[in-house]
Amino acid sequence: MSYWLIKSEPDVWSFSQQIQSGKKGSIWDGVRNYQAANNLRRMKKGDLCFFYHSNIGKEIVGIVRVIEEAFMDPTDKTKKFVAVRVRFKAKLKHPVSLENIKKSEELKELPLIRQSRLSVMPIDTKYWKIILNMSKIGK
Repeated sequence: MSYWLIKSEPDVWSFSQQIQSGKKGSIWDGVRNYQAANNLRRMKKGDLCFFYHSNIGKEIVGIVRVIEEAFMDPTDKTKKFVAVRVRFKAKLKHPVSLENIKKSEELKELPLIRQSRLSVMPIDTKYWKIILNMSKIGK
């Protein structure tokens, strides 16, 4: 299993909307950056993703599971980009803010900090566990 971080502006697609999409989940589409799209192509069914609210909130709020691997993005008329389908798995007890992530010496190499504009990024298992721990203690 691999771990990822996916970003969404909550006024466009919020974690609450993701939860409401239920068992069928929702299509993660609209990614037009080639590096992010390549990350979508690498996702496998069962992989877990942190759900990050960008622009508003700037925090990791929950976890989704990949339930369908990459397929042509129905919103892309050029047919160059892909989408995946994700389903709600868990809401974090305490959201983990970008501010607190940046304060953590252990997370200084996290792609969220190094490539802040990238909307889909891999997360190392070590970083995944650190962030999960941060969410339990309310940092």
